[in-house]
Amino acid sequence: MKLIHACVSGFRRLENVLIEFDERETVFVGPNNSGKTSAAEVFRLFLKTGDFSVHDFSVSNVSEFDKYGRGEIDEKDLPSITLDLWFSLDPDTEFGRAGELLPDAEQDYNEVGMRIRYVVNDGAKLKQDFLARLTPGDGEQARKPLSYYLSMPGTLKQHYSLAYYALDNSTSEEVERPLKAEDGKRILRSLIRVEFVDAQRKIDDHENPGSTRLSKVFTRFYKRNLVQASTAEEANDIIDRHNNDLTGHYSAVFADLLTVIQSLGVPSVNDRRLRVTSALVPEKVLESNANLTYFDEQRGHELPESYNGLGIKNLIYLAVQICEFHLNWMSTEESRPLSLMIFIEEPEAHLHAQAQQTFITNAWKVIRDASVRVGEEEMTPQIVVTTHSSHILDTVDFGKVRYFRRCHCDGENAATTTTLNASVAMNLRSFRPTMQTPHAVDTETGEEDSEPMSEEKIEATLTFLKRYLKLTHCDLFFSDAVILVEGTVEKLLLPEMIDRVAPELKHRYLTVLEVGGAYAHRFASLLEFIAVPYLVITDIDSVVPTGSRSACRADTVGAVSSNATLKFFFRKSSIEELCDLEADAQEVSARRCFVTYQRPSPVNGYGDNATMHGRTLEESFTYENIDLFRSEKLSVGVDLTGDPDYEEEYQAVFEAIRASTFKKTEFALSVISSDADWVTPKYIAEGLKWLEAELRATVAADPEGAIA
Repeated sequence: MKLIHACVSGFRRLENVLIEFDERETVFVGPNNSGKTSAAEVFRLFLKTGDFSVHDFSVSNVSEFDKYGRGEIDEKDLPSITLDLWFSLDPDTEFGRAGELLPDAEQDYNEVGMRIRYVVNDGAKLKQDFLARLTPGDGEQARKPLSYYLSMPGTLKQHYSLAYYALDNSTSEEVERPLKAEDGKRILRSLIRVEFVDAQRKIDDHENPGSTRLSKVFTRFYKRNLVQASTAEEANDIIDRHNNDLTGHYSAVFADLLTVIQSLGVPSVNDRRLRVTSALVPEKVLESNANLTYFDEQRGHELPESYNGLGIKNLIYLAVQICEFHLNWMSTEESRPLSLMIFIEEPEAHLHAQAQQTFITNAWKVIRDASVRVGEEEMTPQIVVTTHSSHILDTVDFGKVRYFRRCHCDGENAATTTTLNASVAMNLRSFRPTMQTPHAVDTETGEEDSEPMSEEKIEATLTFLKRYLKLTHCDLFFSDAVILVEGTVEKLLLPEMIDRVAPELKHRYLTVLEVGGAYAHRFASLLEFIAVPYLVITDIDSVVPTGSRSACRADTVGAVSSNATLKFFFRKSSIEELCDLEADAQEVSARRCFVTYQRPSPVNGYGDNATMHGRTLEESFTYENIDLFRSEKLSVGVDLTGDPDYEEEYQAVFEAIRASTFKKTEFALSVISSDADWVTPKYIAEGLKWLEAELRATVAADPEGAIA
């Protein structure tokens, strides 16, 4: 049996979220504070601890408590938290355990569902206790709201409990059938067990240099999983022999002291003689005296566990925990749960890149080896990994990734609400780049339009995206926004440009992808799918309209753009038409994307209203900072120190930058190392300011607000 999917409602950021699980590993990714931890924590609370807090209810629902306390809503409207679990079912081997959940025992089912709801026991009793506790006198208002009362220690647990239901999805609407609490608990325990390897593993103990945290993990593993009858008997025999040897040793070393004590008349002549004996108790020895050390075989030298690095400790801890959970599940003799899920939070802590890349592979090796040792090769758990590591993500199939995206609460007005208090979980398996021009704007009608993509192009785009993300160790899925740039020069200069024109972006998690004008549009569908705002900084790439279509100055009459990205978004190639587009038309993809490119820029020294139009970043940068190049504070390989000549210098700069000998990276590095007070090209400044405003308009909820 495997967990297919879970539906969570009313829990923290997860107002109404479907999470699909792979039968082997599922990886949760997303920006900070997007709900990944909550998606794991909901399983801990429902299936292990039951220790809910009033802060576990979704923010949008907490106010309903206070409305009930004031008598504004009925008991049926009080908030609850729900977890629906749907399992795959093998009718031949698993029917018995799940039989009580099935709507018709005569039919075959391939899946079975169960609902657990954290719900109020008695609304009237809740209100009565609340008023008695927090009302100063008869007829007066309560001093604090009901939500405050429920935050007091022990109060929520007193008034809320878990209710269990069988689910039936054989009709168009899902139907729930109540179960007795004791039956629900028993059935749930027989279906699934969950275990957790938390991010706060406390493997480093700076206060205790001789830390034995890992040793304790090994001891617990020994006690729980390896102490079978024959093994324990062998260990007991060894300890008994040591007790006899130590007793003889104690008799010799304590003989003089015991003689002195006996000379004092203690004990009396009629009493037994004193004797110091070894009292190694087998259970205690096995429990607390297994130490992990690091042994040098050549030198025969040992070091305690605290003398190794945190990365090694973390890897050992993860391996032992995973193996322990798996063996403990397989060795359960009575009512063994049909499935096991192991949640591993941020395994990348202290691990170098190569160890991160092999983590999931090594985790499965630990599981496989343990299964083989006990002869249970078919018994494999499901692993859920939450991570911020692009290296771990590199090793996972696209279809196993769940992207958690922050969003507005249900019913909120996105235009007036800036805080994102909710999240959704996107299954990348369902991603298909099916639009040739996703939400592109028809610049003549002003309407958004789309054109279907062929199946061949769909597969080619998917292949490209998967390979690119893996080769570049891309952190796309952990960012607040994405900037797609042409090449190395843009990527090198971008941090300084951000500092100069859009400083708020320095405090955001940005991913900058160097993709070029020929490929930027291939990311559009994916970025739209995960709904992350993105800025495309590209070149207008002017060419002559006929013949060889060779590069030409952007002000050439009739020139067109060879840039595939501009054609993709605007369905135009004429330089004149692209320059005529209004700024609003540059916002595409439901206003979540801004595409910016070179336009004619005013230049100094050539008279009033003089403009130059660069076809690349290097050109535009030179034209808009022409005074710095004239004063030789910056250089583009052209002598601009003489009397200004508009046409001659325009052409000279164009040809110098177009030449194969022009070194773009050296140009960027010279700009970075210069003390010159240069300006950011206008088209880039406009794009960065748009992104700054876009991110300012929506912020994630404060993580200290109990929303994770």
